[in-house]
Amino acid sequence: MISRRHFLVTAAAASALASPAIAQQGFTLEPIYRPQRVRIKSSLGAPQILILPRAHFLYFVDQQGSALRYGVGVGRAGLEFSGEAVIRVKKEWPTWRPTQEMIEREPQTYGRFAGNDYVQPGGPQNPLGARALYLFQNGRDTFYRIHGTTQPQSIGRSVSNGCIRMLNEHVIDLYQRVPIGTKVTVL
Repeated sequence: MISRRHFLVTAAAASALASPAIAQQGFTLEPIYRPQRVRIKSSLGAPQILILPRAHFLYFVDQQGSALRYGVGVGRAGLEFSGEAVIRVKKEWPTWRPTQEMIEREPQTYGRFAGNDYVQPGGPQNPLGARALYLFQNGRDTFYRIHGTTQPQSIGRSVSNGCIRMLNEHVIDLYQRVPIGTKVTVL
């Protein structure tokens, strides 16, 4: 039996894929960054995720020669993730705490986390947004994520502390499609 919540989340994701532009909190997503099916090298196996940070695109290869392309926000200069990883954990409305490096680098932003073990609960105000896919290398958490965002204007920009940001509607859609164990390559 389908729950009301599952139905609403699925409907929201489907409408996000169909809409020409996403309006959120007075923000309109540029059409190039809305999800769309694109052709891709047929030699790329499915399922896998390819991220092109300079272009601000994430490709979910779900079938031979075809992928769903989403617009993303990525890490600013010097904070980007690159290489290969595997999704080992997926969470709905994840909790969040900045890394110690983030707290030290931006004490004015993350000062409330200094000197304590506070973890921000999941929810609409949480910087990780509605869903998070956790990237691991060699069985270890990289502390990089593909996640939703409370800052929709960051899509198409290089502004994060290294993670890959997506609109909440888009990360909900991707979350439902991507199995644990999916390979992620950030070029």
